[in-house]
Amino acid sequence: MQKGRTIQTVLWLTSGATIAAVLGASVYLAYDRGLLDRWANPFLPTPSAIQKPNNDERSQVLKLAQMSPEARRGQLQEIAEGPRSYDRNRARYVLANDWIAEFEGGKAILLLEGLEYEYPVIAPQILLKRARAYELTNEITRSREVLEQIVTEYPDSPAAATALYQLGQEQDEYLDQALTNYPDLPVAHQIAFDRLDSDPNQPELWLYLLRNAPNHERITDVRDRLQEYHEEELTAEDWGAIADTYWADGEYGQAASLYEKATNTPENLYRVARGKQISGNNTGAIEAYRTLNSAFPEVPENAQGLLHLATLSNPTDALIRLGIVIERFRDRAPEALVRQAEIYQQQGNGQAAAQARQSLLDNYGDSDETSKYRWQTAQRLANQGNLAQAWKWAYPIAMQNPDSSLAPKAAFWVGKWAKQLNRSEDANAAFEYVLSNYPESYYAWRSAVLLGWDVGDFDTVRDLRPEVAVPETRSQPPAGSDTFQELYQLGQDQDALELWEAETASQAELSVDEQFTAALLTLTQQQYLEGIGQVWELTQRDSPTEQENWQELRETAKYWHALFPFPYQDLILDWAAQRELNPLLVVSLIRQESRFEKEIRSPVGAVGLMQVMPATGEEIAEENDVTDYSLTNPEDNVRFGTWYLDFTHREYNNNSLLAIASYNAGPGSVARWLREFGLNDPDIFVEQIPFPETKGYVESVFGNYWNYLRLYNPDIEQQLNRVG
Repeated sequence: MQKGRTIQTVLWLTSGATIAAVLGASVYLAYDRGLLDRWANPFLPTPSAIQKPNNDERSQVLKLAQMSPEARRGQLQEIAEGPRSYDRNRARYVLANDWIAEFEGGKAILLLEGLEYEYPVIAPQILLKRARAYELTNEITRSREVLEQIVTEYPDSPAAATALYQLGQEQDEYLDQALTNYPDLPVAHQIAFDRLDSDPNQPELWLYLLRNAPNHERITDVRDRLQEYHEEELTAEDWGAIADTYWADGEYGQAASLYEKATNTPENLYRVARGKQISGNNTGAIEAYRTLNSAFPEVPENAQGLLHLATLSNPTDALIRLGIVIERFRDRAPEALVRQAEIYQQQGNGQAAAQARQSLLDNYGDSDETSKYRWQTAQRLANQGNLAQAWKWAYPIAMQNPDSSLAPKAAFWVGKWAKQLNRSEDANAAFEYVLSNYPESYYAWRSAVLLGWDVGDFDTVRDLRPEVAVPETRSQPPAGSDTFQELYQLGQDQDALELWEAETASQAELSVDEQFTAALLTLTQQQYLEGIGQVWELTQRDSPTEQENWQELRETAKYWHALFPFPYQDLILDWAAQRELNPLLVVSLIRQESRFEKEIRSPVGAVGLMQVMPATGEEIAEENDVTDYSLTNPEDNVRFGTWYLDFTHREYNNNSLLAIASYNAGPGSVARWLREFGLNDPDIFVEQIPFPETKGYVESVFGNYWNYLRLYNPDIEQQLNRVG
């Protein structure tokens, strides 16, 4: 407390003007407004916490948090020296962290001292930062005092484990305490690995890591060491944990052999069978599937096992096993009926095949298998020119199974066929249904086009210049502690990530909200491919509760902004303007090509954001007299990629459908398709593209375009809200 007494003495003996001269005007202003009251005079009452406002959209600090430290410093300083408020607390914390990053510990201390009392939601983090600031000013004793304060006052916070780790750099007993009290936390795992790196002959630590750190990046070292040197010490539960790591790595055969040593749970028995099947041991797989069926006949794993077993059986046995699935497991019965129909058809028993399909229609109209069968039939009838019958087969898909992946497509074509049958009222109703119920789909864009919205069609979308409005602040994550959520919104990404990893370390599986929150953090690390993938994987959650949670999340803007992020915004807008391209078409192409990864490489060697081939890059560089460039540099890559996108548009008279298809498949393929199919109806042309990759690519890029338009253009967002 020596520094506090010194400043207090100065305050007693000098005037305000002298204080300003000695400590600096900003420090004096801070003291004058109460910033240093508690530090300078410990006899003053503890400041009370300031309540968080209900509306974070008004927070200036949350907006500044998205800017660089240099750009925001002046405004943060002004807020930090202002009247007491929640935003002042935020400003002090963010500004202190900026100073710590520049090794300015003294400036950080002035901002952090006493802040934990006014800003308790992140009190442990404030103390960690203050300890670091003292360390930067070589006040090691005070730094350790603060760390010990964290351990004592916040034992339930992951910050306590971090404090123990830092204290343990000089005294081992602190590390022992961290291992004992926080076995689930990454800090404890790091301590264990540090000790094993020095002395690997510590089986208790290898087992500690297997049981407490199953998702650690070095878990393969753990499992290998235990199997090689400590096999006799492993329990059935341990063998299951080791098998899980092999399964996660895709080593299914090895996993299967170890699951045989694990506890006989339905999941473990299923993985024994499935692992053997994938690795080619069909005889062992058949035996294992039979064991599963005998031990757990009613569990969901057995339904999947019977379906796999049917593929390994002769037709007669396969039909029997499929019949068991139909009888016992209603949710898997549609799949079994489709398989039965296929077997009967192969046997030449058309009547039995028809009966199986009719049972599918009559009893499982809400299943994905029924939707697929209806759509295949509707397509066949439409290709024969029988649009009225095609309409009748497609219409029930969206009505009976609105969650089917085919529903938006079927509903759109119901409208399209109705329009061709001169049933304009039915057509418009179908298009509005798509916009209202599937606003994120490619077919919502096609529906908006046919309803006459100003969203650009294939031959006009290039020339649109929609307004782009990106959110100024981050939305609050749906999961995590209040401390974590505050750090995330403040843009303290590394601290938020470390706290999140600590809070979720013990969980074998994340909830829907937790996985989405993890995806938000991944995006902050500029790992866009993984982050977008984590959001998309939520669609695969299959339990009713998870589906309900996912549907609730899909109703929020933050879900869609995470699925369709807009990094490199200024760069994209600049080059789109220079190339006279619709900027939302450019960002949509980037999302499809590279998921915004600047160094990603395709199997054929394309590089970066817009996946420019090195040879193409050389041609573009020569065309534009560029001698110094790098395709892994976002500036150069987007410059070249937009040049090539402009080129493909010029090649096809600014028809974006053909330009995008050519970007993927090349001009030769597009020219051949134009000769074969013509372009009288662009929707039919897309359906007829013979390359599944290119067909999916075209739909994805324009689906991306529609989503960026509805998310980042206020006019379309409002128009869509009126329909919904």
